[in-house]
Amino acid sequence: MDRTLELPNGETVAPDDVFLYNNYPYRVAFPDEADYEFALSPLHWGGGEMDVPFRDRTALVEQWGPDSRGTLSPDEWEQWLEEARHNDRIGDGEVDALARELPVSGGDSARDGGLVGRLRRALGL
Repeated sequence: MDRTLELPNGETVAPDDVFLYNNYPYRVAFPDEADYEFALSPLHWGGGEMDVPFRDRTALVEQWGPDSRGTLSPDEWEQWLEEARHNDRIGDGEVDALARELPVSGGDSARDGGLVGRLRRALGL
C-alpha cells in the first residue's frame, strides 16, 4: 500500500512530513483498519480524537482552504511559529512543543530531525 498522499496543491507527503492545513501543522496518517482512507493528524494533538479523517482525496480537496499551504520551508515555519506565539488560541507550551517538532532552521529540529528523527535513530531505522 502506498503510504503517501498528494495534497490539493500538488505536493506529495508521507507520514513523517509536516504540512500546513487550515493554518496548523499536520502529518498524514494511514490507519490499518478504519472506515476512512487517511487522517490528518495535528502535529501537537495528533494520534487520537483530534485527527481529521477523510474518506478519500476528493474530500480533502473539498476542505482545502486558503489557510492550507502544504509543506513550508524552515524560514516559513519560523514565521508561522512567531505568529502562533501571538495567537490567543495556541498556548505557549503548545508553541514550544511545536517548535521542537517543526523543521525550522535554528532549533533542535534542524539538527536532529525533531522527535520523529530522534526516535528513528534510537530504533536504528
